[in-house]
Amino acid sequence: NRLGSLPVYTLLLPLALALLTLLCEAQGRMDRARSQEESRAGLLRRVKRGWVWNQFFVLEEYTGLEPLYIGKLHSDMDLGDGSIKYILSGDGAGTTFTIDDSTGDIHAIKRLDREVKAQYLLKAQAWNRQTDRPLEPESEFIVKIQDINDNEPRFQDGPYQATIPEMSTIGTEVIRLTATDADDPTYGNSARVVYSILQGQPYFSVEPKTGEVRVSLAGMDREVREIYSIIIQAKDMGGQLGGLAGTTVVNITLSDVNDNPPMFDQKLYQMSVLESAPVGSVVGRIRAKDRDIGINAEMRYSIIDGDGRDTFDISTDPTNLFGIITIKKPLNFESKASYTLKIEGANTHLDHRFLDKGPFSHVTIVHVSVEDIDEPPEFSSAAYYIEVSEEAEIGTVFKTVSARDPDASNNSIRYSIEMTTDLGKYFYIDITSGALMTVLALDREELSWHNITVLAMEMNNPSMIGSVSVAVKILDVNDNPPSLTHYFEAFVCESAKAGQLIQTVTAIDPDDPLGGQHFYYSLAPEAANNPNFTLRDNQDNTAWILTRRGGWSQQDQSVYYLPIFISDGELPVQTSTSTLTIRVCSCDVEGNVMSCNAEAYHLPASLSRGALIAILACIFVMLVMILLMLSLRSHRKKPYLHDEEDNVHENIVRYDDEGGGEEDTEAFDIAAMWNPHEAHLVGKQRQDMLPEIESLSRYVPLACVGWPGSVCVGGDSNVQGYVLSKLLEADLDPCAPPYDSLQTYAYEGEGSVAESLSSLQSGCSNTDHEYDYLNDWGPRFKKLAEMYGVLETNNPPMW
Repeated sequence: NRLGSLPVYTLLLPLALALLTLLCEAQGRMDRARSQEESRAGLLRRVKRGWVWNQFFVLEEYTGLEPLYIGKLHSDMDLGDGSIKYILSGDGAGTTFTIDDSTGDIHAIKRLDREVKAQYLLKAQAWNRQTDRPLEPESEFIVKIQDINDNEPRFQDGPYQATIPEMSTIGTEVIRLTATDADDPTYGNSARVVYSILQGQPYFSVEPKTGEVRVSLAGMDREVREIYSIIIQAKDMGGQLGGLAGTTVVNITLSDVNDNPPMFDQKLYQMSVLESAPVGSVVGRIRAKDRDIGINAEMRYSIIDGDGRDTFDISTDPTNLFGIITIKKPLNFESKASYTLKIEGANTHLDHRFLDKGPFSHVTIVHVSVEDIDEPPEFSSAAYYIEVSEEAEIGTVFKTVSARDPDASNNSIRYSIEMTTDLGKYFYIDITSGALMTVLALDREELSWHNITVLAMEMNNPSMIGSVSVAVKILDVNDNPPSLTHYFEAFVCESAKAGQLIQTVTAIDPDDPLGGQHFYYSLAPEAANNPNFTLRDNQDNTAWILTRRGGWSQQDQSVYYLPIFISDGELPVQTSTSTLTIRVCSCDVEGNVMSCNAEAYHLPASLSRGALIAILACIFVMLVMILLMLSLRSHRKKPYLHDEEDNVHENIVRYDDEGGGEEDTEAFDIAAMWNPHEAHLVGKQRQDMLPEIESLSRYVPLACVGWPGSVCVGGDSNVQGYVLSKLLEADLDPCAPPYDSLQTYAYEGEGSVAESLSSLQSGCSNTDHEYDYLNDWGPRFKKLAEMYGVLETNNPPMW
C-alpha cells in the first residue's frame, strides 16, 4: 500500500482531481451547447449562473519546475468565444496563485507550506470583455493545503538537566520529555510521536508514549559516578519505518545521601603545646573524612574519655568538617607534662534508610605533650590592696610581697618598683625581701591613692620579669583645720534692725572623717563681746551672722571686720579663725543694695541743672585754650644764627656729665674703640642716659690709619653725605614730622685743653690733617692718638 515513504492515497489524489476537472469541463460544454440551441429557438427565459467548481486541494512542498495546476473555474455564460474574462482576488492572488483569464485555469507559482499557511480564501468573478462589466456577482472559494510528513519531532527545551538522589529504586521518575511535530495531527500519522532511548542504558529507560525517563538500575552510587548523559529520540509516523526523528540530551546528576560513615585517617595523633599558651589557644585540628558531601559530611566532635577532658576542649570549625582542640585550663609543665584525649567524630545528619551502612561515627586517640619554657616569676597574689595611714613615718614597712620562679630551677628573685608608676618616689622596696616602705611623707589631701607596679626578676635570666599591681590607699588623719568655704564679704543695710540676718557662713575641711564633717562656729575671743554683730551656730555645719543693734551709717563707719572661730569634731581637734568683712551699704525699701561707698560731697539743693551745665562748659573751654597754647609753643620756630661758624650743625648729643675714660663701661663700649670698623655691629647703648638723636659717626666714615697704601676719606663729602642720607630717610618715613630737628653745639670743647674735637670745619681746607699733636696731650688721649694712627714708630699698631 506504500510507494517509498508516501501512502498510495497521496499519489492518487492528483489523478482524482484531474478527472474531476475533466468531468466539469465536459458538463460545461454540454450546458453551453444546450444554451445555444435554446437561444436559436428563441426561447426567452432567465439565465442561471453556472459556476463549475468545488473546494480545491493541493499538496504542500511541490518541487516541480512548472506551475502546479490547482483547478479550473468556468461560468455557464462562457460560450468559448473568448468574450468572458476571469478575475482572481483574495489571499495570495497574483503572488501565490495565478488564473488564466480566458480559460479559468488556476496554478500555484510558489512552493506551498501547510505549516506556514493551511488554506487560502480566494474570490473569482466573470467579466464581459466588450462591456468591461461583471456578468455575475463575485463568489468565494477555498484552496486547502494538504499535509505531507515533512517535519521531524522537536524537543523545544533541550538539552535537559535532571537530578535524582543516589541509590534511587527502579522506576523512579527522573524527568518527563515532550517533543512537538509541526505536521497535521488530524491527517494520517505524520504527527504521532513515539519515544525511545538511544544512549543511557541500562541505567535509565523512557516510556514510549509519555516520554517519562525512569531509573532502570538500582544502587547507583554518587561516590562511584555522579553524572550521566543519555540521548532520547522522538520519531513520528508512530515510530514506523520512514518516519522522521529528533533527539535530545538529558544530563542526570546523582545527588548525595548520607550512605558513607566517617573515618579518621590515623588511630593516634601526636600534638604539642607550650605551657605558656593562654586559655583558648588552638592546640591542633583533626578531621574524620566522609565520602559524602554537603550536610551529609558535616561532623560533630567530642572528647569522650582521657585524662585531659577537663584541661582541653574540642569544637567544630565554621565548615563543620574539622575538630579544633583548644586549651580549657592553664597548663603547667611542672605539674603535668602530657595528656591523652579520646575523641569521637559523628555525622550530624543521618538518613534512616541507610542506617544499616553505619555506624556513622569514628573514634581516635590524641596525645598532647606540654613543652617546658622559662617562665617569669609569679607573685603569691594576683594583686595587692594595702591601707597606709598618712601619718606613717618615713621608713615604715607596710607590706611584704613575695614571688617565686615556677620553673624547676627555682632561680633567685630580685624586686623593684616600676619607675613610671611611682613618679613621686614615695615608696621603696627591698631588693631581696620584697618589703615595701615609705621614703617620703604621705599626704592624703595631696594624693589619696598610689597605684604602683612591683617587678620580680630572675637573677639568672633578667629577661624573665613578673609584675603585680599594688594599690595603696592613704588613710585620713585629722591634720587640717577647717576654713570658710570662700572669702566672704557681707553687707548690712543702714536701715537694718537689731537681730537681722545678714549672712550665712559655711566651712570646708580637706580631711575626710569616717563619720562625716562636723563644724562648730563661734566668734573669736577678741570679738566675743562685739556690740555690733553676733553669731548663731545652727548645728548643721552652718552659722548665721546677726546684727545686735540698728542705726547704721556709712559716715560713722563703712567697714566692719568680724573674726569667726571654727573647729572640727575629730581628734585631734583642728581650729582656725577666718575674718568676715561686713560693709555698710545704702539700700532701697526692699533691702537691695544701692551703694556701699560713703559720699564725700553733697551738692547743695539750690544748685540747678543749668548752673551745672554752665560750669562744665567753662571748664571745657579752658581746657581747649590750654591745649592750643601748648601746641603753639611747641611749634614756635627758633631764630637762625648769623655767625658763619655757628651755622655748622651736627647731630651730636651733649651729656652734661664727664665720662670716666676707659673705666667708664656704662657710657660706651671699649670694644668699639678697639675695633672701630665693627663699631656699628656692637649695638650696646649707654645704660645711664639715652641719647636724643643718633650720632653722626654712624653715617660719617672714620679716618683711615696712615699706613702705606691706605686711602683717607675726608672733606666736605662727609657732612654732605650725612645730610643727604637724613633727607632721604625723612622723605621715606611717613611718620616723620614736617620740620627739621637739628641740635646746635656752639660751645663744644669749651674749657678743654684739646679745644674742639669736631671735624665738621675741617672740610674748609683741602690739606690733610695732622694729628701728631695728640701725643702731646698726655696719657688720657693715648687711645685717641692710636685711633687716628699717630703712634710713635717704635710702637706696633694695636689691631
